[in-house]
Amino acid sequence: MIDLLVAGGGPAGLATAIHAALAGLDVVVLEPRPAPIDKACGEGLMPGAVRALAALDVPVVGHPIRGIRYLDDRHRAEGRFRHEAGMGVRRTVLHAALSRRAAELGVPVLAGKVTSVHQDRDSITAAGLTARYLAAADGLHSPLRRQLGLERPDPRPPRYGLRRHFAVAPWTDCVEVHWSALGEAYVTPLGPDRIGVAVLTGERLPFDALLPAFPALLHRLTAHRGSAVRGAGPMRRRVRARVAGRVLLVGDAAGYIDALTGEGISLALTGAAHLVRCVRAGRPLDYERAWRRATRDHRLLTGALVRARVNPLLAPRIVPLATRAPALFTALVNRLT
Repeated sequence: MIDLLVAGGGPAGLATAIHAALAGLDVVVLEPRPAPIDKACGEGLMPGAVRALAALDVPVVGHPIRGIRYLDDRHRAEGRFRHEAGMGVRRTVLHAALSRRAAELGVPVLAGKVTSVHQDRDSITAAGLTARYLAAADGLHSPLRRQLGLERPDPRPPRYGLRRHFAVAPWTDCVEVHWSALGEAYVTPLGPDRIGVAVLTGERLPFDALLPAFPALLHRLTAHRGSAVRGAGPMRRRVRARVAGRVLLVGDAAGYIDALTGEGISLALTGAAHLVRCVRAGRPLDYERAWRRATRDHRLLTGALVRARVNPLLAPRIVPLATRAPALFTALVNRLT
């Protein structure tokens, strides 16, 4: 019998499969899309994600990132990473590297999709396969999470993300976060002649209609043609629990607050390691506690920042406060990353 069936072959699913293979488990991945898979995201790997990938022996090539910079029309705050650098990496490059590592370890990645799960006290059956456990790594809009009744409604207004690449030499070694009343624009260096720009907003508008809200960024990009636009959202996903019997949620399927702090990949890699540890020990219920402990700082700090962001009195003060308290801003950047 398969020890672990992984539903979804994105970064979270592949990282889970790699951890499982390294732990000596028999693991199979089901993914309907051919690799490499692209996705609308900021494409910045924080230092924790770079360390986690190195521990899995997954080499990635990208542009070094030395910190986080917040900007509005009058202020600028910069927090530098104290130890290792992060890295700007194209999503397709990251996915290809994870796919290669899974293949090196002999992990089968089968073309297929898990649409329903049947489980008893000893096993689960999905897509014609039987396994001891199933890792649901089927993304932000996880059908398995909904089927299992683990999704909670979110009363807050939704946020959406749009991403486009530009053939521009990076002008900074930081991830720049440009703030405006409309939302945030994230600029991530990806290579010597490429940047990624991801805009997060509550407005459902085309990318070109959002960019004028960030005049300093628009000025830098006006003469350059962008790539096709990719979108994602609504972003926030509230989850009742990460475990339902023998099914465990990982990555975005396990819950998502916001892309504001750029930790999606870091959290996915951390969750994958804890999931496999609990499955190997035969203690799936321990995963909920491990996940909550590992994500506590992220949930507290990112949640507080998002609440301030949607407060009309607090939102305009975020960047000025970061500018006036650079040591605190740097400490928070390093605490999160």
